[in-house]
Amino acid sequence: MAYRGPRRGEACGLLDAEVRLDKRETTINHQIANHGYTAVRKKPKSRAGNRDLALDTETVKVFAAYKARRAEWRLAAGEAWPDTGLFFVRPNGQPWYPNGVTQRFRKLVRQAGFAPIRLHDLRHSAATIALDAGVDIKVVSEQPGHSTTTLTRDTYQSVTKKMHHNAADAVAKKINRNRRETA
Repeated sequence: MAYRGPRRGEACGLLDAEVRLDKRETTINHQIANHGYTAVRKKPKSRAGNRDLALDTETVKVFAAYKARRAEWRLAAGEAWPDTGLFFVRPNGQPWYPNGVTQRFRKLVRQAGFAPIRLHDLRHSAATIALDAGVDIKVVSEQPGHSTTTLTRDTYQSVTKKMHHNAADAVAKKINRNRRETA
């Protein structure tokens, strides 16, 4: 979630068949949403929410290790293992629900001694880091399933100090290059 910015419900609703580690990609076509105390499987938030996400090699390794651990859980559970079709499940094979993932995230953040951060903030961080890394705004906008680049720029991008320094250096470099060319 921190690298590619899916919504928590999209991560919870990710189907096993949609994770293609050999191709380093996954498809977001489903999500699990909370309606009161009931979890409901449904389509993503918008048409733009249906998307393919490219995965980096480190995430592929983490996903492969998770699949191996999940296979051990399944073997230990035997016939009691529920066939949900979901990629991410709890050790008993039951689905993760969005509110439960949020609670678990809060607990892990507290235990690690980090400053408070919301799970949803990972979407903002993923966009900011991608833009800071020089990824084109259109690509960054498609990662979290935004329908426009304007939403990504105005709502999800934070401007870091490093970005300000890079901008200052780029302007100075341009002025110095123009000065040399006209001299």
